[in-house]
Amino acid sequence: MDLARLWVLLALVTVAWGQYGDYGYPYQQYHDYSDDGWVNLNRQGFSYQCPHGQVVVAVRSIFNKKEGSDRQWNYACMPTPQNLGEPTECWWEEINRAGMEWYQTCSNNGLVAGFQSRYFESVLDREWQFYCCRYSKRCPYSCWLTTEYPGHYGEEMDMISYNYDYYMRGATTTFSAVERDRQWKFIMCRMTDYDCEFANV
Repeated sequence: MDLARLWVLLALVTVAWGQYGDYGYPYQQYHDYSDDGWVNLNRQGFSYQCPHGQVVVAVRSIFNKKEGSDRQWNYACMPTPQNLGEPTECWWEEINRAGMEWYQTCSNNGLVAGFQSRYFESVLDREWQFYCCRYSKRCPYSCWLTTEYPGHYGEEMDMISYNYDYYMRGATTTFSAVERDRQWKFIMCRMTDYDCEFANV
């Protein structure tokens, strides 16, 4: 009886292994994502870029009211699958101003591969820029917004994309003038397996 269970278990493991192919489970190996790996101190600007050929798959942040109502940030990156190819160009998007609500996706069908931010004491908030990379002439489709991160202003934020083949293309944020904090919804999209002619979807 135990031997039969072992064979069933081995068959299940083999099927699961085959589903992920050469990529392995997509979200086990992050680049730079630990409790002590903050990319900034409170009230400090920062610039974070994933290694070449990787995109952001996780965002972590903690809020500190006593330190200028600011957050410390941490990111995780993951290599894109081989069928997406190598990035053909990368750039910094336009600045999203501090103290304002905003919505932005990477132009030119790009994917988010980094963040840059500067703190402003006068508004107790940050301005933001996305670092975006385009992969050949691939186009996004089946896009959706995540739930709000954090769930409430002032809470810890921990967004991890568990959806394989969905990539971060941007975000929309709300800003509370009372709490001096932001809530984020990330824009997640699939990318076509073929080149398309649309320059900006």
